[in-house]
Amino acid sequence: MVELVQENWIFLIIALVIGLLTAWWVLVASRRTKVEINRSDEGAPAKRNQALIDAPPAATPQVEIPPQTPVGLAGVGEAVAAAVAPVEAAPEPTIPPAPAAAPVAAPAPAEAPGSPGVDDLTRIKGLGPKIAQQLKELGVTSFAQISDWDDAEIDRIDAQLGRFQGRIRRDDWPTQARLLAAGDTSGYEAKFGKL
Repeated sequence: MVELVQENWIFLIIALVIGLLTAWWVLVASRRTKVEINRSDEGAPAKRNQALIDAPPAATPQVEIPPQTPVGLAGVGEAVAAAVAPVEAAPEPTIPPAPAAAPVAAPAPAEAPGSPGVDDLTRIKGLGPKIAQQLKELGVTSFAQISDWDDAEIDRIDAQLGRFQGRIRRDDWPTQARLLAAGDTSGYEAKFGKL
């Protein structure tokens, strides 16, 4: 075996170099990421994921009542006395009543879409069920109300939309509402897409 290696050492080195180059190409060179950017949708409005729009907030704030903490060594004397005294002579510990929770106002009964003055606001692009509920709580229930908004009213309502701020102007709700209130479906679809 040693004689074979001594006679063909040059071929073994060439085979080793070829093997190393092949391994490098397979493991390193072929892993380069190629990024191709398609710029064909420039100027078009951003596409939104409706599931993310309608998702509940990540964390809902909970009102927690802090536990009552003893002042000083309050209660230690009672515990020592109860351990030393007979069971029938042990005083009853008094537990102060927990503070009553503030009463929660019941939501107003919902008017069904189709009632006079109530429209399905979710037909407006960019206005999902969560925002429609917020608008209903603010007293906005019809396309006519939204179509009459001026800049001051848009700013007032927008400030109360929380994480949905900016949607009114970005999605042009007043123009959409004007077209929907007028029943101009073809004009709406020409400007904002299919209903």
